[in-house]
Amino acid sequence: MTAPVGDPGALLEGFREYLALLARLQLAPQLRGKIDLSGVVQETLLDALKAMDQLHRMSAEQQAAWLRKALACNLADEVRKLGTARRDVTRERSLEQGVEESSARLEEWLATDQSSPSKQAVRNEQLLGLARALAQLPEDQRLAVELHHLRGQPVADVARELGRSEGAAGALLARGLKKLRELLKTKEEG
Repeated sequence: MTAPVGDPGALLEGFREYLALLARLQLAPQLRGKIDLSGVVQETLLDALKAMDQLHRMSAEQQAAWLRKALACNLADEVRKLGTARRDVTRERSLEQGVEESSARLEEWLATDQSSPSKQAVRNEQLLGLARALAQLPEDQRLAVELHHLRGQPVADVARELGRSEGAAGALLARGLKKLRELLKTKEEG
């Protein structure tokens, strides 16, 4: 989540997997398959491109907050389209709060001392790298890791949501974390 320089489109593309991860974490299981999350993320990136002059004047943390809020609004719009045409402000605030909480869980998962701007920049790059690595996992492993570690659901709930036994869900988690570590290690070495 570094400050925008150079080609704004290329910079924003770096946020795609991060935003997709946050959107997946907010989507209720019954809405999977009904909402095109890639479209929601694309809309968010287009909104950011339109607001690039404004984003240029923000710190990296402010930019990330702006993107999260835009994502929450776009996600709320899609959920609203599925239901009634009526605007549900409490649901929109709930989605925005959920996106912020998911982002905080991601940051907590990568927690280190973040006192200096350079350390914050490193953490932000780690967040983007984690989102990219998660996107490379097989879907069932990715879902298990996201549900358990990023949503904070117990293994029993993960198993129920994935339609698997607790043992199978635990195995998915173990394989997913192992693969995730390999992907992140490869990125650090590369």
